[in-house]
Amino acid sequence: MSEQLVGEVAHVGTAPDPAGVQDQSLFAPRRLVCRNCGTVKEWIRGCVALHRDPCEPATDPYCNVRLWLQAETRHGWVWAYNLEHLEMIRRFVQALLREGIPWHDHGREMIVAARLPAWMQQAKNRDEVLRAIVRIHASLLRT
Repeated sequence: MSEQLVGEVAHVGTAPDPAGVQDQSLFAPRRLVCRNCGTVKEWIRGCVALHRDPCEPATDPYCNVRLWLQAETRHGWVWAYNLEHLEMIRRFVQALLREGIPWHDHGREMIVAARLPAWMQQAKNRDEVLRAIVRIHASLLRT
């Protein structure tokens, strides 16, 4: 779970251990680096805040900094860790028929799609979620 955003935005990724090995597990040490302001934060084993208030902006589970890729809707926040995550959400929400698509496989996309809030999965909210994703993409162009 790493956030890699565009241009001068912070990047959170796994930090190599002293032997130079990068552990990809959930509790592997993390490092936040902001190319814009030079901020560096280290997270070394501890609490991962995966649960959050749906009425508040999303934050990184390791460094507790606000995510860049997010937009508020009347139902809650649409957010993504990176552009690949945002695209997966868009594809899932946009799909009119979700049978036979990899959402039902036992892969990473299935796990992420299954954990989307119920309001995001409802057809009646499809247009609102897709508009929020368009707003997120538009915010990338303004930076």
